Amino acid sequence: MESTPSFTLQTLAPIRRVRRNHALEHATMHVLSERSRELKLVGRSTLWGFYIYGDVPTKVLLAAVQEGLRRLRGGDWQAAIHPNCGSNLVVAGLLGGFSAFLAFAIRPEKSWWKRLTRLPLASVGAMLGIILSRPLGALLQAHVTTEPAVGDMRIVDVTRQQRGGVIVHHVRTEG
Repeated sequence: MESTPSFTLQTLAPIRRVRRNHALEHATMHVLSERSRELKLVGRSTLWGFYIYGDVPTKVLLAAVQEGLRRLRGGDWQAAIHPNCGSNLVVAGLLGGFSAFLAFAIRPEKSWWKRLTRLPLASVGAMLGIILSRPLGALLQAHVTTEPAVGDMRIVDVTRQQRGGVIVHHVRTEG
């Protein structure tokens, strides 16, 4: 009996492309940070590739993208997970906000003084959200926001622009 692949939102072609580009962006950032700890860069993935914001030579970036792609194809799927990904911030914000909501929503108090006494509980919840954001953010990246199985992805082009005072590279991919 033949099994039918299950449909999920992540299997839609456009979403899968963004997830693959996100994985390659992270792998590239890992390579760049291994080669130079002083670099201060930010990335943003799209359907057509990803952007790197910050001062890095284009040749260095291209070599890092190629190495990142090689690592992902070689099965280094941990390269798709990055500790500074915005997914971690999303998790921290959601957990912190939810804990603050719970601290103030359970048995609502009319007195501002009694509400103020709940502040330490909300703060502890927010701190737990921050602490848990790294491991839960990594899980979110591994299962939702990145796809390390890059398949036939290829690097089409790397272009450099200066927008205001910021250097921006666009790494264009296909596949």
